[in-house]
Amino acid sequence: MLYDFLKRFAVRPLIRIFFRVKIQGIGNVPETGAAILASNHLSVCDSVFLPAALDRTVIFLAKDEYFNGTGIKGRITAWFFRNINQLPMDRSGGQKSAASLASAKKALEQGQMLGIYPEGTRSPDGRLYRAKLGVAKLALETGAPVIPIAMIGTDKVQPIGQSLPHPGKVGIKIGKPLTFEHLGGQPLNPETLRACADEIRKAINVLSGQSYVDIYAPRKAKN
Repeated sequence: MLYDFLKRFAVRPLIRIFFRVKIQGIGNVPETGAAILASNHLSVCDSVFLPAALDRTVIFLAKDEYFNGTGIKGRITAWFFRNINQLPMDRSGGQKSAASLASAKKALEQGQMLGIYPEGTRSPDGRLYRAKLGVAKLALETGAPVIPIAMIGTDKVQPIGQSLPHPGKVGIKIGKPLTFEHLGGQPLNPETLRACADEIRKAINVLSGQSYVDIYAPRKAKN
């Protein structure tokens, strides 16, 4: 599999040479079974450093623009993302977003580990923004534990607009699993989903120490 080959023989060796990565709480990641890795999102390289740090395969929800490009470059990009276990996520809302979440739910039901950014996009300014409801819907419908994660310093090694990361320090803080039995008997209405999403966001916030902004992050970041 391309994912495993790149992880073991390309990404990990390069990270060890050029970056000082400090990982805390690695024991909080379950060795088997479904789990949701819910992380803050500071840089495009978050999706490289986090799975490289873990022995288990991580399936990420990635913006669907990566899968819909045209021409030779677009087809190569789509092929690459599909072969490194990325699932397209339509962020426009409605039925298209629901279909994207359905594919993520299927992966969890198969016992896989899913990576998701509750903010829905990268932070434009290093602050933490309101979590969208998709992560809560997946957690409550599947019963999979949510592992809160804070990426530290990735926005410094690869700021928005920079094509490749430069050497530097990166931190990964992994919190204790969250389960939501206390919400299990409630209907999956917006209020219940919001309570769950906020609980996940607060756990990420404790780990990251970021300033919190109670609005959805603007989707202006490119790259």
